[in-house]
Amino acid sequence: MNKRILYVIAGVVVVLLLIVVLLPFFINANSFRPTVEAQLQTALGRKVEIGDLSLSLFSGGVTAKNFSIADDPKFSRSPFVQAKSLQVGVEMLPLITSRAVRITSLTVNQPDLSLVRSASGTWNFSSLGGHSAGNSSGQSNNEISIGKLIISDGRVTVGSANGQKSTYQNVNLTAQHVGYTSAIPFTLTAKTPGGGEVKVDGTAGPLDQADVSMSPLNAQVTVKHLDMAATGFVDPSSGIAGVLDYNGSVKSDGRVAQAEGNAKVQNMRLVRAGGPAKSPVSVDYASTYDLRRQAGTLSKGDIHFGSSTAHLGGTYDTHGDSTVVHMKLTGSQLPVHDVEGLLPAFGVNLPAGSSLQGGTADANLTLDGPVNRLVTAGNVNIANAKLSGFNLASKLSAVSALTGMKQEADTTIQTLSSNLRIAPDGIRADSLKLIVPALGTIAGSGTISPENALNFHMIAELANQNSAVGQLTSRLPMLGGKSSGGIPFMIQGTTAQPVFVPDVAGAVTGGLTRGLQGQSKQQGVGDLLNGILGKKK
Repeated sequence: MNKRILYVIAGVVVVLLLIVVLLPFFINANSFRPTVEAQLQTALGRKVEIGDLSLSLFSGGVTAKNFSIADDPKFSRSPFVQAKSLQVGVEMLPLITSRAVRITSLTVNQPDLSLVRSASGTWNFSSLGGHSAGNSSGQSNNEISIGKLIISDGRVTVGSANGQKSTYQNVNLTAQHVGYTSAIPFTLTAKTPGGGEVKVDGTAGPLDQADVSMSPLNAQVTVKHLDMAATGFVDPSSGIAGVLDYNGSVKSDGRVAQAEGNAKVQNMRLVRAGGPAKSPVSVDYASTYDLRRQAGTLSKGDIHFGSSTAHLGGTYDTHGDSTVVHMKLTGSQLPVHDVEGLLPAFGVNLPAGSSLQGGTADANLTLDGPVNRLVTAGNVNIANAKLSGFNLASKLSAVSALTGMKQEADTTIQTLSSNLRIAPDGIRADSLKLIVPALGTIAGSGTISPENALNFHMIAELANQNSAVGQLTSRLPMLGGKSSGGIPFMIQGTTAQPVFVPDVAGAVTGGLTRGLQGQSKQQGVGDLLNGILGKKK
């Protein structure tokens, strides 16, 4: 009896094995291709093309050699997705008994995916599922459901209307219960340009059939070592660069997205002419974003650098070619040493071999305009600091000699204040005032070009008015005819190698030829300029 049972079982196994081996020869898998294409076109609203199909009962589905999804014709005639192979999991019993194709899973192998953002801010994936293209199955989108979607070892190219492109490698996506009626759990990982990594875990949906980008989303985002300049989302003309580590979350109801998290940037740069910041910068932020308007508000922006914290807040708009911001940056009693580490990011370099020590800084700045043409303007004040390694006396040797100023290695700064404007065309400093107790007060204005070239016109008002030239200049009508004890000079060269030269034209136009009592004009100007230049009569 037991042997008979074994014979029966063995016979059943043999029959099943024969079915598995022989069924693909009796079922032409390509006959199901129109059905599979139609179901996918219904779900995606795009034309879908599938290559030759082969049936594999061991894997429980059908394999296609080639697979492509058309792009939105408003963006491109090239495929939106193109893959080397596609594995379609199906329910085998309905397939065998009634030749009904019921898709349970999709695995897309090594796809190339193109994401493009228009000048108006619309993405080419926004219309996925929005229209029924070539629907021959009679199914509505709400009836479409796939148990599992897998994208394996993909490559995603992110582009914009200005032609900028960046490519993300090793893109892997696993999504469960993919459909239009419920949330879809998913995990996404990828290698970013420059060797970084990104991981997104969460749920998306129910999918918005009119615009996929408006679907609800609840996700945790982790980014490691992202090269900001190579992301495809930052305009390279903005000059913004750095290596980003990020951990945060985003929650969206399909209308408004709430995001918060922490971002840490190494080697941060904010302008084209800038260099990397000397110290890392981290930002704790919270933001609200209106998906329809493509505009948002930064409600929290605590910027940490060294032991300092500054605050950034305001609004931003992303619907154009470049994000437009209207924000304020404020900081109070910031240690000067911390501020020094950020100066290169704004294109400001201290003289070679020098450093700022001690003292505090206050800043009240506005940031306005497109980020690729951003204008930062406002007041900056530094108090009770020291510029170590820079001898201002030696640079103004003729002037300092007149005041009796000692030739010291460092320059003590009682006050440094200015109205600044930082823009792509350079930096302008107006109402610049520097008080150096041993020398006096230096005031004026000038510019720093994108190449760090200096062009400043300054007036030095001597602390020691009892010197011969101090008494002389105190009687000269300077700066539009007002009486002043100032000596005009210019600062040229570069920020790293400044050059101090007498401003002869300033001296003449300032009225040095007037008020030289008891002397001829020619003699008075000659004596004074010889003194400034440190020459003998």
